[in-house]
Amino acid sequence: MKKIEFWNPVFTISLIVSVIIVGLGVILPEGFASITSASFDFLVGNFGWFYILTMSSFVVFSLVMLFSKYGDIRLGLPTDKPEYSLMSWFGMLFSAGMGVGLIFFGVAEPLFHFSGPLSGIAPESAAAMDFAFRKSFLHWGLHPWAAYAIMALALAYMQFRRREVGLISSIFIPLIGREKATGPIGKTIDILAIFATVAGVASSLGMATMQINGGLNGLIGLPVNTGIQLTIIGIITFLFVLTAVMGIEKGIKLVSDMNITLCFGLMIVAFLVGPKVEILNNLSNSVGLYMAGLIPDSFAISGDPWYGWWTVFYWAWWIAWAPFVGTFIARISKGRTIRQFIAGVLIAPTIMSFFWFSIFGTVGIKVYDKIGAFATETAFFQVFEHYPLGTLLSGVAVLLLTTFFITSANSATFVMGMFSEGGDLNPGTPKKIVWGLVTAGLAAVLLLAGGLGALQTGSIVAAFPFAFVMIAAMVSLAKALKGDAAYIAENTEYQESNIG
Repeated sequence: MKKIEFWNPVFTISLIVSVIIVGLGVILPEGFASITSASFDFLVGNFGWFYILTMSSFVVFSLVMLFSKYGDIRLGLPTDKPEYSLMSWFGMLFSAGMGVGLIFFGVAEPLFHFSGPLSGIAPESAAAMDFAFRKSFLHWGLHPWAAYAIMALALAYMQFRRREVGLISSIFIPLIGREKATGPIGKTIDILAIFATVAGVASSLGMATMQINGGLNGLIGLPVNTGIQLTIIGIITFLFVLTAVMGIEKGIKLVSDMNITLCFGLMIVAFLVGPKVEILNNLSNSVGLYMAGLIPDSFAISGDPWYGWWTVFYWAWWIAWAPFVGTFIARISKGRTIRQFIAGVLIAPTIMSFFWFSIFGTVGIKVYDKIGAFATETAFFQVFEHYPLGTLLSGVAVLLLTTFFITSANSATFVMGMFSEGGDLNPGTPKKIVWGLVTAGLAAVLLLAGGLGALQTGSIVAAFPFAFVMIAAMVSLAKALKGDAAYIAENTEYQESNIG
């Protein structure tokens, strides 16, 4: 692959824009907060329907790919085999794609929906409980993973099947031609991908920081304040940049394997100390509610502000994460067939999320009347104060928050390095360090500008333009797959591979 110059247009422009945004947040925090808030109100008020329809289209497209005739196409040469074991592959994609959010919202989201559902549903009722699990399953089920699958499949196909560079712009070669995809249009797409990634990861870093601070407050009495949170950001940034510099095999894979072990351990212990029969009942009941309501819930939206702060926020958040999670999943998926890929990226994590929310949601609702007022970042720790081994579980949760975020952030840092170096699958250390620092800076600015609210609004604003890129990616991938047989017939390396 041709080595490109360090200060190339994609890196330079995206870095300048990101630094300006961080700088404005530092110099004019109140103005920054008001701008993000106004942007949020505009997008949610006028384009909530757009996020809803876009995310639903990703689910439909992914399921069509799973069962289509293209399912047997291998992401690479016919002789290529997967680089990573099934468990390591799943661990890395799951850690990069969900991680922090599961700890942050696993207890809190069902509690919020249970205590404050949509108008017309009595709070703290049986109907509110059904609503809480159904919506939690919706937000963490097929939809987010379909968004990741769209980007990851298109990228993996173009990288390993068509031998193109690892850039978002490469996806569009079948749609707009190589000249435009490598020209100003393609570079604009790659800049949008970096910007969406920085905002999405920064919001998650901010959330993880708030929850780690809350957990340490309960465990060792560490004060909850901005100074402590900025210190936590600094420590986590050092760790995730370090593992990103170490690379996939030595850094990211190692921490991801540890994540999966801790994650399953936390789930099992929480199940054993929690109300086991109620957890299993809620799991069975909620899967049924989710499946029965999948189509109507996928398209539901109204003027109720609940949709803006929950469903629309989530859909925008997943879109903001799609470029880096998709690129990372593509990077580790060489050698798998499209059917294996969709099953692994779409179905398996969805099932995992169902178990997670059934366990932690039930555990939380069971002691809801004992915990009193709660915040998203402290709900997990407040709930487990009322269960055996609660201190141990809270300590594991803080550790898991840290390791989950390290894997998400170092995956993003690695990917932004790829985008900044023309799609190099092994980007240089300086770029990874730069993007790690920029992401940390934006997380700090968003926290200073208004905590969780600013983190949410930042994600939604950054994701909006990239949603159009993802829609076009589906069209381009469909066109590429229709021409797959002709492409294979014209390329001798595939014929030689088949002979070999």
